[in-house]
Amino acid sequence: MNDEYPVRFSVDYPDRDLDRLTTALRIFMVIPIAIVLASVGGYRDGGGWGGGSRETTIAIGGTGLLFIPPLLMILFRQKYPRWWFDWNLELLRFTNRVGTYVALMSDRYPSTDERQWVRLDVPYPDARRDLNRWLPLVKWLLAIPHYVVLFFLYLGAIVAVIVAWFAILFTGRYPRGSFDYVEGVIRWHNRVVGYAFILVTDRYPPFTLGRTEPHPGTPAANE
Repeated sequence: MNDEYPVRFSVDYPDRDLDRLTTALRIFMVIPIAIVLASVGGYRDGGGWGGGSRETTIAIGGTGLLFIPPLLMILFRQKYPRWWFDWNLELLRFTNRVGTYVALMSDRYPSTDERQWVRLDVPYPDARRDLNRWLPLVKWLLAIPHYVVLFFLYLGAIVAVIVAWFAILFTGRYPRGSFDYVEGVIRWHNRVVGYAFILVTDRYPPFTLGRTEPHPGTPAANE
């Protein structure tokens, strides 16, 4: 089995001078696309990163990331409809583009459909072969340790983004250490979302900011 976690995330580092003006006014620049995101994003779970603006959208049905519908299909039919998977993945990509823009990780305006500087990939699961039909009932509970750790990581990410804001205004560059840390927090967050809320994998998320890791030996692994 591949050692890389199924939810793969990265952000292209802007190895160039970033636009100081749009960085300074980022909180205002993001408003139009944030309204668009909110119009398809349903209601939010309250978690955040990168300046407190990033929130994972979880909806009972209709809009936002679909949680209850896939849960019921996996539980009773051992099936994950492909268009539900595609909806969740594309909305998560869009949300991450907006979130990383707020976190100053790019000065390009977020697109509603183009991937741009964000790489978020998840393999489509075979629900009957890859997913335990009962595990979705408790994944949100098993992920509680991650919620606690992420709370403190979010605080660090807020500080990192504030430092980056000043650095870009004075030097035009995003400090690489701060960038890598914020990217790692977002990566961690997306892994938890993939496991506990959009239910695309039974592999328990690793406690790491990095891209690859050894297989987690947890009771949450799919049998």
